[in-house]
Amino acid sequence: MKTTIKGILLLLALILMGCGGKKEEEKKEDGFSVQRKKAATEQPVETNTSTEVKASERVDMSTKGVGPVKSVTLTPEVDQALAATGKGIYEQMCMACHRVGKKFIGPAPNGVLERRTPEWVMNMILNPQEMVQQDPLAKDLLQEFNGSPMSNQGLTEEQARAILEYFRTLQ
Repeated sequence: MKTTIKGILLLLALILMGCGGKKEEEKKEDGFSVQRKKAATEQPVETNTSTEVKASERVDMSTKGVGPVKSVTLTPEVDQALAATGKGIYEQMCMACHRVGKKFIGPAPNGVLERRTPEWVMNMILNPQEMVQQDPLAKDLLQEFNGSPMSNQGLTEEQARAILEYFRTLQ
C-alpha cells in the first residue's frame, strides 16, 4: 500500500512539473517574440491639428455656382404652399442620399441657406455634374463624401425653387 501511495504522489509531482511551464528565456527560443526598442532618431507622430473646416460646414455666401440660375429673390416669409411642394419633391427625389439632420450619402440639407447662396443651392440641384467639375466648393464636397457624386434628377427650375423653399423651413 505504501508503494502505491508513493507511486501516486510521484505521478502527481511529475504532472505538476510538466504543467509548470518554461522559463522566459526558453519561451523566446521556442516561439515568436517581439521586443520593441525606441529608436534614438524616432520622430513624434504628427497629428492633423489644422483647423480646416469640412466643406459641408464651410460658409461661402459669395459664389453662385455654375449653372442656369443667376439670381434668386427670397421673400422674408416662407411660401408654405411652395415649401410643401418642395418637401414632396425632396422626399421623392432626394431622400435616397440626403437626410434632414444627419450626414448620409450626401450632406444634410438643414441650414444649407446659412452656408450657401440660394443660387448655388439651385445650381447644385439642377447642374451637379458641371458644379463638381468647375466649382471648388462642390469639388471639396465630393471629396468629403467619399467621391459619391450627386446625380442629376432632371428637375426643372420650378422644382428646384420649391425644394429651396422647403430648405428654408428646415432648422
